[in-house]
Amino acid sequence: MFQYQWRIMGIASIEPLELVAAAYKAQLKEHGPSPNGVLWGALESQQSRFELLTQIMAGDGCKSGISVNDLGCGYGALFEFLDEQALLQDGHYYGYDICADMLAAARSRICDPRAEFTQSMIATRRADYSFASGTFNLKGTASDAEWAVYVKESLLWLWEQSAAGLAFNLLDGTRTPEPKEWLYYPDPAEFHEFCRQNLTDAIQRVDDPARKDCTLLLRRDA
Repeated sequence: MFQYQWRIMGIASIEPLELVAAAYKAQLKEHGPSPNGVLWGALESQQSRFELLTQIMAGDGCKSGISVNDLGCGYGALFEFLDEQALLQDGHYYGYDICADMLAAARSRICDPRAEFTQSMIATRRADYSFASGTFNLKGTASDAEWAVYVKESLLWLWEQSAAGLAFNLLDGTRTPEPKEWLYYPDPAEFHEFCRQNLTDAIQRVDDPARKDCTLLLRRDA
């Protein structure tokens, strides 16, 4: 059972998160450690999201010793992307996930002293940059209102654990004509305003015209 404490409203029950973890366990069992195993569908889709998210590291990507939080790390695909792009030289990667099977897959695939994987629904370490790629898309049986509280509380905590910046993506409910019941399709403008009011004014919104999602890049003031 995952333990947590929300500071504002809180989710009434932990059941939605347990169902989300179970869903990812089933996906992993069926598709293995692959984009399909974390509901991305194709490697190109997964990689293009990573490219958008890591724009937050522009100017710092060549520096050594950078640390990264990856909330909802799955089988560790973002670590591999960062490594291939030489964005984690002599740095450290902290991956967090609520699905124990995903973490087991990540640990079996990635034997690198820079990578550490923890079962948790929050980032427990402070890092230079934090990422959440697809982390908030699957809401299971939670209502949109309930899930919005969870996402906002997660962002508040993740921002506190981010020394330089935070990047995350969301499905765009304003560009999705046929939403699936078990996915979360918010209006990104709501989260842009939430971040502006509660986290930082230094926000860049990136809409991918080829896909119906939105990426928000948040930077600490210089």
